Amino acid sequence: MLRCRVASASLIAGFLIATFAVASAAEPRALLELFTSQGCSSCPPADKLLGELTVDPSLIALSLPIDYWDYLGWKDTLASPAHSARQRAYARVRGDRQVYTPQIVVNGMMHVLGSDKVAIERTIAQTDRRSGVMSVPVSMVVNGNGLSVKIESAESERQAGEVWLCPLVKAIAVAIGRGENRGRTVTYHNVVRRWLKLGDWTGAASTWNVPLSEIKADGIDAAAVVVQEGTRDKPGIILGAAYTPLQ
Repeated sequence: MLRCRVASASLIAGFLIATFAVASAAEPRALLELFTSQGCSSCPPADKLLGELTVDPSLIALSLPIDYWDYLGWKDTLASPAHSARQRAYARVRGDRQVYTPQIVVNGMMHVLGSDKVAIERTIAQTDRRSGVMSVPVSMVVNGNGLSVKIESAESERQAGEVWLCPLVKAIAVAIGRGENRGRTVTYHNVVRRWLKLGDWTGAASTWNVPLSEIKADGIDAAAVVVQEGTRDKPGIILGAAYTPLQ
């Protein structure tokens, strides 16, 4: 396919708690969206790399399986037409028509080959220099039977966007029976299962409360929230994002 594409227990505990607190408080520097496919022979290295990137607390790395390679002999069991539409919308906004797998879109702005770690890091640095990118503090907390999402006020009065909640499966192994990856078992990480629009953000501090019963299904065990300029059809830069496990 063409680019288918030795200390005391108390000290240790204290250190771990402090480390977790710092990591939890830190604002992420990038949202990474990997457009991937079970029918793409070039994708498994990118899927593996994304799994490695998910452990970095400064990144929010998501898998968005697409469906446009399904005709090649294997129907992707995790794919969503919404993911394919999102990838195409990004290409239209950029004006480059670059739609392929494995493709990572960084902070809603630039794209790069999903298996190229060096290029991903370079692209993160490039997008971080853009005004407004990942500038809005976003937090997400599980409270009893609900999920509380809080977005702080904008630095600029002109900032505004849409707020999307993504229920995720943190890891799922798929045995692929046909197509280019026939006989392989591939593990996918932070797989987006739905896109739920919480509302429009106008730049003012805002809060949403979502019952867990509305999102916990089909193995869902984590969630991400994304604040993004533009609209679903014309997505812009990522203004802020957050991630939390649900268990």
